[in-house]
Amino acid sequence: MVSTRPASRPVREPRPREDHGFFGPDSPTWRVWTHPTAVLGFQRAIVVETFDPFLTAAVHDQNGVRRDPAGRLRRTFDYFVTVAVGDSRTAIEASEILMKVHARAVGTEPVSGLPYDANDPDSQLWIHVTGWQSNLLMYERYGPGPLSEEDEQRYWQECVIAAELQTCDPAKVPRSRADVRDYYATMRPRLCATDRQRALVEHFLRTPFTRETAKLWAGSRIVAPAVVATIPRWMRRLGGFDQWRLTDAAIGPMARAATRFFTPIGDRLEILDQFAPSTRRIIEPALRGEKPLNPVTRTPAEARAKYGRTARTAVTGLPATAG
Repeated sequence: MVSTRPASRPVREPRPREDHGFFGPDSPTWRVWTHPTAVLGFQRAIVVETFDPFLTAAVHDQNGVRRDPAGRLRRTFDYFVTVAVGDSRTAIEASEILMKVHARAVGTEPVSGLPYDANDPDSQLWIHVTGWQSNLLMYERYGPGPLSEEDEQRYWQECVIAAELQTCDPAKVPRSRADVRDYYATMRPRLCATDRQRALVEHFLRTPFTRETAKLWAGSRIVAPAVVATIPRWMRRLGGFDQWRLTDAAIGPMARAATRFFTPIGDRLEILDQFAPSTRRIIEPALRGEKPLNPVTRTPAEARAKYGRTARTAVTGLPATAG
């Protein structure tokens, strides 16, 4: 009898890296985003993001987190890491896929009754800033410590560059630690907790157990206390996930010891193998210092002109599809 199941896709060899991406091996972005603390930074970012009711409405209505929590979180983490340390071709393609997916995430935010759009520049900026700020904060708190003044200035300059791959208004992207504080102060009146928001936070900090989410179930609970300890207390109380001050104080030394233990490259990759194997394929070449086909960095504009949808259409003469 002929099987009606679709044929399995052939396994493709990894595509060679075109270049060093947007920042390169000597950048603070590579240093911060390849450190073990990046896993903590990602969990912190997705928790903080939920306080924007428009973002929460988009995530809730799309239902990806509840339907496929491991896959949904892994794809989001992959996107951030690709922009930070991937080659420029892959980053541009990932950006186009993201915009295409977000184009379907439109609707009405139930608290305000106002429309939401996942590609809205303000929503995209909130996601971007919380991701980059959370990652640096975790690197400082549980990793090697603060960057030098020069490297921190460069990190925020690189944050502005990375924002070009989303719909963010370049004029609104923070360019310093002070700018980030001002940005959060501006956003605070918009932030709130709702039933949907609390459900998402519970999902991110304590992922429900299924056969498919067993590793995420365990991992989320292991890192949650260290993540919560770095979130402002007013936000923790508002979201209903505060913890004792004693826990905040005790978790720091343990988290720092754990990240030091996992600093060797092999250990970092083993952690990714367990929780985010697709992310390993993005980070490993950067960690191992593998040379790309062309050892240069590009601007997003250069990469878009060379590898973007318009460029692909010109080469093939056919309508281009992202990915």
